[in-house]
Amino acid sequence: MKRNSIYILLFLSFLTQSIFAQAEFKTTVSKSKLGVNERFRIVFSINKQGADNFTPPSFENFKVVAGPSQSVNQSWINGKVTFSQSYTYVIEPKAIGTYSISGATILLNGKTLTSNSVKMNILKAVDIPPNPNDPNYIAKQNVHLVAEVSKTQPYVGEGIYVEYKLYVSENISVKDFSVTETPQYNGFWNQDININNLQIKNGVYNGENYRYVVLKKALLIPTKSGKLLIEPMKMDILIGVPTGRGDFFGNPITRNLSMVFSSANKNINVKQLPLENKPENFNGAVGEFDFSITSSKNDLKANESSQIKVGVTGNGNLKLFEIPKIETPKELEIYTPEHKEAIRTTLNGIQGSVYDLYTVVPQFKGKYKIPKVSFSYFNPSEKKYKTITTEDLFVNVLEGKEIVTTTNNIVKKDVDVTGANFRYIQTKSTFVTTQKENFFKSNLFYFLLLLPLVAIPFGIILYNISAKRNSDIVGVKQRKADRLARKYLSEAKKQLGNKEEFYIALEKALHNYLKAKLQIETSDISRDNIKELLLSKNVNEDTITVFIDVLNDCDFARYTPITEVMMNVVYEKSKEIITALDKQL
Repeated sequence: MKRNSIYILLFLSFLTQSIFAQAEFKTTVSKSKLGVNERFRIVFSINKQGADNFTPPSFENFKVVAGPSQSVNQSWINGKVTFSQSYTYVIEPKAIGTYSISGATILLNGKTLTSNSVKMNILKAVDIPPNPNDPNYIAKQNVHLVAEVSKTQPYVGEGIYVEYKLYVSENISVKDFSVTETPQYNGFWNQDININNLQIKNGVYNGENYRYVVLKKALLIPTKSGKLLIEPMKMDILIGVPTGRGDFFGNPITRNLSMVFSSANKNINVKQLPLENKPENFNGAVGEFDFSITSSKNDLKANESSQIKVGVTGNGNLKLFEIPKIETPKELEIYTPEHKEAIRTTLNGIQGSVYDLYTVVPQFKGKYKIPKVSFSYFNPSEKKYKTITTEDLFVNVLEGKEIVTTTNNIVKKDVDVTGANFRYIQTKSTFVTTQKENFFKSNLFYFLLLLPLVAIPFGIILYNISAKRNSDIVGVKQRKADRLARKYLSEAKKQLGNKEEFYIALEKALHNYLKAKLQIETSDISRDNIKELLLSKNVNEDTITVFIDVLNDCDFARYTPITEVMMNVVYEKSKEIITALDKQL
């Protein structure tokens, strides 16, 4: 019996220690960095029942505005019981500085628990409204739309990424949201990174604890040096703000507000690639790469095909440079290479491989050398250029015709005339009369005599029409712009195949077309003005979007590899969008 009592006492002791070990008494604050004229909320909470004799800290250097307000929350979800008992104070700082608030104490099962201390950073006074409980002010203080950039000083061609996060404090709820304006990345090649689902995570923003969700991710590769701007994202958000009152069951009552939030502009200072030790064959590759040339067959017969693969593998701007070309002997018939890509876009950049696949068909028996090829790239992490040179590649044609060379050249010689002893006898003669017809009273005389009488009325009519056209200043400008648009569109067609000249001519054609139709000057042509002017003319938004897309294609296509087929597609697209605008303007 005595032994059983000992077992019971040991079990109860173990149970008490287990309960005590699982108990958590903690201190949380609504913000840890604030102005000296602001208030914050401090909460002391314990997750076990039966606690009493709560003793708050002294709150030295702070003034208690309200509290303590005690609340108890218990729930049963999927068979799991959760409990929370909390004591809440609203306090405000007395002076600027960095202070520590010591923990509170509470008694649980005869044991005294002490919560953690918190560190407060008190700054100079900030602007606050007359009513600090204004729901709009509370929402702005507790909801933040933030653009976070991985690097603000990249090199030209170096990939960076931007994430758009929505931070929300714990006492605020987001009912609904929608993106009203997506950010613009002028001066960057960009590609969005897919987000399968929105996940709520815990994080820290400005030294305070928040919940956040990542709304958008994008990979950006700067195409020029200098100061570039990432424009903001704008959103409409429906927010539930607590009113400080509760319903009959003690649940907090919230007020719904619809507000507009915008992320801040992000300035990116893009560095030019160094000129020192820059290889002559460098064509814009930036990252970390491997380069190789391989052949599917090294031994083959004449008229039997082989494929030569010239590829670049690694992490970097794989889409923004051209792969080096190979040179082959004239005895090897080579076809236009087929370009292929096996890449994926992540926050770490573009990863994978790009390669050109050549089909080679030898014509004669022999051993042929494909000379070595060099590929150069810039490594931004090491801040230096690197060059990879392949080995010579040999194609051995085992069977086929021999190459026959001949030295006997037959030269055709013209016949030389050595004398004038023998000539052909002329059998026909041509005689020309020496008598000439008099001009006076001839048909030409009468025609020229009557011509002024007939031409004067037509001249007067044409003059009046011309004067009327010239007096219409707007019409003159419009006709001139139409002629320029046709001229540059024609010039763009002539430049198909020449990437730089083609896109310059195409962009000028589109600009002059707008000048003609909208009666604006060159200085007024920008993406935003174009959209506003066309909308004012009741042009369909889809048509406007396509037109601006063509202008954007002209902007960044100069820095990307473009084939003649792609140029033809853009040219035809330009003609179609001009036709569509003509029908609506």
